[in-house]
Amino acid sequence: MGITDVFKTKQFKNDIERLTAENNYLNSLLTPEMRQAVSINAEIQRLNAEKASVQAAIEDGMSKRQALAQEIHSLNEEIEKKKASIIFLDDEILYQDFGLYTPVYNLMNSEKYKDRLAVVREQQKTMIKNNTAAAFPTNFTYNNSLAQGKKLVADNVKQILRAFNNECEAIIDKVKFNNVEAIRKRIIKSCEDLNKLNSKMLISITPAYLDLKLQEMNLCYEYAIKKQEEKEEQKRIREEQREAQKLHKEIEEARRTSEKERIHYRNALHRLEIQMQSANEVERTILEERRQEMEQQLSNIEEEIRKIDYREANQRAGYVYIISNIGSFGENVYKIGMTRRLEPMDRVDELGDASVPFAFDVHAMIFSDDAPALEAALHRAFDDRKVNMVNTRREFFHVTLEEIEAVVKKNFDRTVEFTKIPNAEQYRESQMMRRQLGLGTLTRQGAVVDVQAPTPTASVPPASQAVLDPSKEYLLTKWGIYEMPEPYKVCIAKGPRSGLKLVATV
Repeated sequence: MGITDVFKTKQFKNDIERLTAENNYLNSLLTPEMRQAVSINAEIQRLNAEKASVQAAIEDGMSKRQALAQEIHSLNEEIEKKKASIIFLDDEILYQDFGLYTPVYNLMNSEKYKDRLAVVREQQKTMIKNNTAAAFPTNFTYNNSLAQGKKLVADNVKQILRAFNNECEAIIDKVKFNNVEAIRKRIIKSCEDLNKLNSKMLISITPAYLDLKLQEMNLCYEYAIKKQEEKEEQKRIREEQREAQKLHKEIEEARRTSEKERIHYRNALHRLEIQMQSANEVERTILEERRQEMEQQLSNIEEEIRKIDYREANQRAGYVYIISNIGSFGENVYKIGMTRRLEPMDRVDELGDASVPFAFDVHAMIFSDDAPALEAALHRAFDDRKVNMVNTRREFFHVTLEEIEAVVKKNFDRTVEFTKIPNAEQYRESQMMRRQLGLGTLTRQGAVVDVQAPTPTASVPPASQAVLDPSKEYLLTKWGIYEMPEPYKVCIAKGPRSGLKLVATV
């Protein structure tokens, strides 16, 4: 350090002391308000600096947000593209979202479908044989050789067609009512993917060959449907034949029994008439009463034989029955069928065999000279209320008994007696036994769930003192009044929840 620097340092110290003294003097002259204003001004400057920093951070965050939003948008677009290319074949997914298949061909029988399928497959073979199943270049060279290029192209054409045919064969065998559209998309996607893989060599499956594969898929599916329909029709015919055989057997047995009884009463009447010739007045009176009884019996037998002859001659006479099974199918589900049996309850008993847990209850048994016409009228009236919309042989309808009675009155000119409340004896006894065992009654809500009756607690008021909310739904039972919970999803069907909340006791 030089001498001049020493003098400058001393001068700086003097200046600092002087300025400090001036600052202290000026501060002593400031009023409290002026000091506060200076402090506020300093705080404002600090806050402005902090505001500028926050604004810079916000702007930086906004730019990052915009970048992230753009990235999310691009990712969503990519996801949608991926979803469009995904083909679901899982049954559980397809069951939840499938449309009804519209038949393309509507041929008469399965043999015609089989013939048409053979024609389509022969057309495919012809296209492969004529080299029209795939498009390919004819001037492709390999190692500067046109011959080698043609062989390479031919090998690749074979490969693409073989791969496409194998995949189509594998997935067409799996086509069902709920995956027709998915299979169609998979065939088209398989064709597009193979064409992309071979695009560099300009080899592709032609649209005409792809169309034949789609035709084959539709024909295979409709062929399977038609075969099932024919199987159901054959089953119906066999059932009608069995019914006719049983009717014929019943008629023969009834005629044999009636003829035997008629011969018996005629012989007895003949013997009685011989006795009356040698009887005195008192005996004649007794024998006359017996003769009248026998003649009445013979008249009844003759009437029974006439009915049997009528039933045998009139092929359309029979009984239309309306039956229910609340233990198996619930309330307001009725089976409307027809039988030509002499004893119609035999048919009802057959329907209530071991295939259902409870026997059927008869609500009406209507004898008609044209039973098939009455049955058909009832079926037409409730066509949109069928439980099984596919198989018409399943004659169950979700209707009320009053609706059935109205249609019967409209199509049948005789008085018919309807049993309004079914006995359902075994079902009702089973429910009582379950309650006695503390198991609760069985309820239906998409799946079978056991609902146990909760025991009333001391904290719940009696029904007479309960205050019910008019906006809520309540269930009245023998145990009390329950507030209905909100619905929730059971598998894929919505239904009421089973967790009842006790709000009042009875």
